[in-house]
Amino acid sequence: MVRFIPVILAGGKGERFWPVSRLKRPKQFLCLDGGNRSLLQATADRLLPLASWDSLFVITASHLAQGVREQLPELPDANILVEPWGRDTAPAVAWATIEVAKRFGEDAVCGFFPADHYITDQTRYCDTLRAAMALAVSERAIATLGITPTFPSTGYGYIEQGATAGTFSAGTVSNLPAYKVSRFTEKPDSAIAEKFLASGQYSWNSGMFIFPAAVMLNELKAHAPEMTHALMEEGVEAYATLDKLSIDYAVMEKTDRAYVVPADFGWDDLGDWNAIERLLKGSAENVEMCEHRGLDTTGSILYSANPDELIVTIGLEDVVIVRDGNATLIVKKDRTQEIKQAVKLLGAEEKFKHLL
Repeated sequence: MVRFIPVILAGGKGERFWPVSRLKRPKQFLCLDGGNRSLLQATADRLLPLASWDSLFVITASHLAQGVREQLPELPDANILVEPWGRDTAPAVAWATIEVAKRFGEDAVCGFFPADHYITDQTRYCDTLRAAMALAVSERAIATLGITPTFPSTGYGYIEQGATAGTFSAGTVSNLPAYKVSRFTEKPDSAIAEKFLASGQYSWNSGMFIFPAAVMLNELKAHAPEMTHALMEEGVEAYATLDKLSIDYAVMEKTDRAYVVPADFGWDDLGDWNAIERLLKGSAENVEMCEHRGLDTTGSILYSANPDELIVTIGLEDVVIVRDGNATLIVKKDRTQEIKQAVKLLGAEEKFKHLL
């Protein structure tokens, strides 16, 4: 039986959720759906039906490692891979795959999953992963989960489907189609996104990958030999000499082993505060995660980290107001992608660095 080893990528900053998301309390440590489990904890929860704590890994940044331990106390400390410097996803995938191969053998099937995604249908999610595992093993593939687009997003990368590679089934998922990847495309403009959606031949790039360890190691050696050799020889000590490199650029855009499985299990990457509206919007005029009293305020998102604090608004429409301790954010909903730029401006001033 194939051994499945999931790896959670938990090194991101989540700057677009500032001021609630901070350097030592990034997005994956937050509970953003009104529940009591953080995004990291929820990611581990939905992977555990497919693996045990002993075969679950988390790769994270040095300043976040203690937070990971606190959030996932059942996780063995040896399964927390701590990167001394952020070098993007290629070194993270390479180092983790090397470690998995050492401990479980190169036939083990690895899965890589961002820590900050939100999934609504967990049964279908697990069954989709089982089907993708079957594809990865039978075709010696690097299977990527492509999210079936629901609107012409300009915020996601896209994957174009090529030749059909058969269908795969598991549990509630029957005859799930798989395709060779024709190409990866970066975030398009709105006109191109409309064409992608209308064609039916594109998926959103979820950043989730499943592959036999041996397959990825062979592709890393072929397409990123210097980085791979350094990590195989020196392990984490090699990070000091590595350049920043994404796994898409290092391997996925070059390999002929890439396959895409279009998936539909209620996915959201929670890219910014507008995601809260997608998750929690009901029949009310606003999404309120705080005590709020408003006059003529509609279409807005209001959040306070302190439940005892009151937010009062008058005559506002389509804004986001976030209050957390010593910082308040007020932004129009159509400009939330610029929060990251505002955070960089704060970081340039010494007196504000403690707010990051």
